[in-house]
Amino acid sequence: YYEWDPLALEVAIGFTFLARSHWGGATNRELKSLMLDYAFQQAKKVWFHIGKDNWRSRKGTEKIGAVFSHECQKEINGQQHDYAYYAITRTDYVHQKKD
Repeated sequence: YYEWDPLALEVAIGFTFLARSHWGGATNRELKSLMLDYAFQQAKKVWFHIGKDNWRSRKGTEKIGAVFSHECQKEINGQQHDYAYYAITRTDYVHQKKD
């Protein structure tokens, strides 16, 4: 978790790493679900910052209900990188889990 905004009640989740054998499967879904459940105890919106060309992660993030918002550059360790921003709200997440 990073970039907690206490006024907007928003936080980012990113840089979760799993062994390749667990990409795109039940383990990844469970990890994100646990992280979202915890984040939504306080946050109203969760952001995912994904490398612009990381289509595997972008598709996986869409599968858990996050929606593409925009692309922009983000500085990490003094270097600019292109990122795709996805978001999911607490309300959308709760409705998705019920379905």
